[in-house]
Amino acid sequence: MFKQVIAVRADLKLGKGKLAAQVAHASLGAYRYAGGEAKFAWEHDGEKKVVVKARDAGELARLEKKARSLGIPCALITDAGRTQVEAGTMTAIGLGPADEKALDSIAGHLKLM
Repeated sequence: MFKQVIAVRADLKLGKGKLAAQVAHASLGAYRYAGGEAKFAWEHDGEKKVVVKARDAGELARLEKKARSLGIPCALITDAGRTQVEAGTMTAIGLGPADEKALDSIAGHLKLM
């Protein structure tokens, strides 16, 4: 089974609309980096997505490093700074679509949003 994990910084206390936008950016961003087979498998499996809490920017960076080392498509999102946070602030990361077990090995410890 394939899924996608989106981790959002819990320390930023983003508003609901901003949070939704960052999750969408991360999901689509990571999807764009996925190979055709992963995209097909994920779409066939129902496009499962899980949104979890990352403690801070450091945790997002660690997730990105682990994902890249395993060849998992990922997109680290930095904000444009027009509303709630300063420009360049890391807000979220999209991981996958990829095999559930591979994603769980790097993000399975994170709590659901």
